[in-house]
Amino acid sequence: MARKKNTVDLDVARGIAPGLVAKTKKRLVVASGGSHPELSREVAASLGTELVPTEHRTFASGEILTRFEVSIRGCDFFLVQSFGPPVNEWLMETLIMLDAAKRASAKRITVVAPYYPYSRQDKKGRGREPISARLVADLFKTAGADRVMSVDLHAAQIQGFFDGPVDHLFAKPVLLEHFERSLSADDRAKLTVVSPDTGRVRVADTWSDSLGAPLAIIHKRRDPNVANQVTVNEIVGDVRGRVCLLVDDMIDTGGTIVKAAQALKSSGAERVIVAATHAVFSHPAAERLQDAAIDEVVVTDSIPLGDDKRFPGLTVLPIAPLLARAIKEVFEDGSVTSMFDGAA
Repeated sequence: MARKKNTVDLDVARGIAPGLVAKTKKRLVVASGGSHPELSREVAASLGTELVPTEHRTFASGEILTRFEVSIRGCDFFLVQSFGPPVNEWLMETLIMLDAAKRASAKRITVVAPYYPYSRQDKKGRGREPISARLVADLFKTAGADRVMSVDLHAAQIQGFFDGPVDHLFAKPVLLEHFERSLSADDRAKLTVVSPDTGRVRVADTWSDSLGAPLAIIHKRRDPNVANQVTVNEIVGDVRGRVCLLVDDMIDTGGTIVKAAQALKSSGAERVIVAATHAVFSHPAAERLQDAAIDEVVVTDSIPLGDDKRFPGLTVLPIAPLLARAIKEVFEDGSVTSMFDGAA
């Protein structure tokens, strides 16, 4: 009589619950919100893929509907949405798309927001004010986001507002490469990096180290009761006869940057070049930035810029390759920090 062969459940033997092993592979998919589809397409192209076919519809009542036209079940889902104007419409659309992705059983959902909405409302400046940047993070989480990716947050502490991983990217490598190509040897010899206010000193200091240039700081005061009103007080550092590179995270109405440039020129600066990541360019920024005190403005395309916001002397650099590389690192369980020499 043949002996019955004993079978051993190796999973149980190794202390692992018995079950089935799926032979499927991870799948990266990229979807686009309605704010900046050109950027989303460029990100997808840089990754060697295409955008998820998505239906976007706005009803007569103003309500928004989004529907993914193909299955995204089990996918590593990246939603690219930049929050230029009208920011509230794009925010609502993002929340609806996150909810749709969650209900469509996406395995992991990442919001790729090159420009983080409400980032300047990161703390209470006065009593009875909201901290809207935290509210946005809570909304993302509640709607279904597992991860957030953004570029040059207005304040680093925003990373702590989201209950999950936050990839804080920097546009500095993109901008720095441009200036290393475009600045002449004479310009480099006379270059001074300028922080437009004390809040951006740390960032300007890293630029100073990278370019081997001295640092100057503009001290300004802002009236907390009046929006977009700035008074430049004094410049800390020698800018006479220098090529000044003003670095900032964003330009909204342009008032701060223009007054800073005028102060630099009044102090004897030879040229003033402005570098910023996010070109919000609220009216009348396009007109202000053509001021005689500013010789060149360099920004990225993290926010869509219409023809009415473009002007001579403006250079717009592509941010899609940076976003695509970061997305690939996240998808492949690589290191985003390695993209920025350990600074991210």
